[in-house]
Amino acid sequence: MTESPSAGNGLLNRRRLLQMGSAVGVGAILSPVVAEEPWLRRPGAPSSDYGQPSHRAHLVRERVNAHPFGPAAGSSSTPLQSLNGTITPNSLHFERHHSGIPDIDPARHTLTIFGMVDRPLTFNYEALLRYPMQSRILFLECSGNSYQNTFPAAADMTAGELNGLISCAEWTGVPLHYLLEETGIQPASKWVIAEGADASSNNRSVPLSLATEEAMVAIYQNGEPLRGAQGYPMRLLVPGCEGNLSIKWLRSLKLMDQPAHTREETSKYTDLMADGIAQQFSLRMEVKSIITTPSGKMKLQEKGVYEISGLAWSGNGEIRTVEVSADGGNSWAEAEIQSGTGRLQPVRFRIPWRWNGQPATLQSRAIDTAGNTQPTREQALKGQSPLVVYHYNGIQSWQVEHTGRITNVYA
Repeated sequence: MTESPSAGNGLLNRRRLLQMGSAVGVGAILSPVVAEEPWLRRPGAPSSDYGQPSHRAHLVRERVNAHPFGPAAGSSSTPLQSLNGTITPNSLHFERHHSGIPDIDPARHTLTIFGMVDRPLTFNYEALLRYPMQSRILFLECSGNSYQNTFPAAADMTAGELNGLISCAEWTGVPLHYLLEETGIQPASKWVIAEGADASSNNRSVPLSLATEEAMVAIYQNGEPLRGAQGYPMRLLVPGCEGNLSIKWLRSLKLMDQPAHTREETSKYTDLMADGIAQQFSLRMEVKSIITTPSGKMKLQEKGVYEISGLAWSGNGEIRTVEVSADGGNSWAEAEIQSGTGRLQPVRFRIPWRWNGQPATLQSRAIDTAGNTQPTREQALKGQSPLVVYHYNGIQSWQVEHTGRITNVYA
């Protein structure tokens, strides 16, 4: 019985591989239980008030407070290479703060909607809990995610260090259009200026069309109240758009007939082009994928069959196809998509690969239902200023050396 290749340099057909089982070296070997193990001889730890991961799992965020303006304006990344599936545990969701994490008393916090409305209204936390809610599994991505890959030299980093400003959760909250409609939106209103209750009064202009379509005032994340770092007691969530629109610690929404051109959307969060002109309000996050394992700083221990696995997402719909290459893009094979494939929901993709001990370049590219294909690095940077760091979605390349060590490369 022979293997059924899907593409060059060892990519295999998953179904065929599973049918062959141990014939290709992927079968499990049963071994007897060793009675001398200490956890087999004495009771374990008691239950706790709030569950914690095993200390042996070594799960931590990466690049904590990795921001030039200091810890109060810090960020941290999700360790993508250490996780599987699509849902990010709340404790490992990426963070980005402009002035630290405020400690807000929900009994004293309110959300006010005013401006070009007929009836300005203020909602407290308890009032929002009484509104009809919805739950959706959605990705949230910082517009600066993967910015290191725009630099001239490839950085030797893990998947999380490079691309970990992306996370996914089940968000639950009040659809924003319920609240806006209650205030009476005036016909001339076109924009919503959202502002947070942190010390920086972080704010952004959101097109009214986005605010009334899919946005929500999120109150829960993965079933529990928002963590402080994620905006407790409430945050705006604008699905599919750059994360800075989803204002945390939401305290006000002002309806206007034009954008406010706030500090955050002029000093940053613009796309500088090669001709010196900066584009504003390119809000949707583009189609993107990344192989999370095998990936940067990992090391393959021996020749044989490995599973290539990763994540794909798009701010313009659903992921239709993910293709994987093991020869730097010379040939491609379609990966199996697992997990849900809902709108603005990331997917997990997988494909088996036989490593022969020789150098290989692993890549993935995603295609969404709007027909967008993830570009190469060269295509993604074309026409942009060398100073651009936002909305980079070029194909991620991992170089597997003959030693098994894996590094980030530009291919």
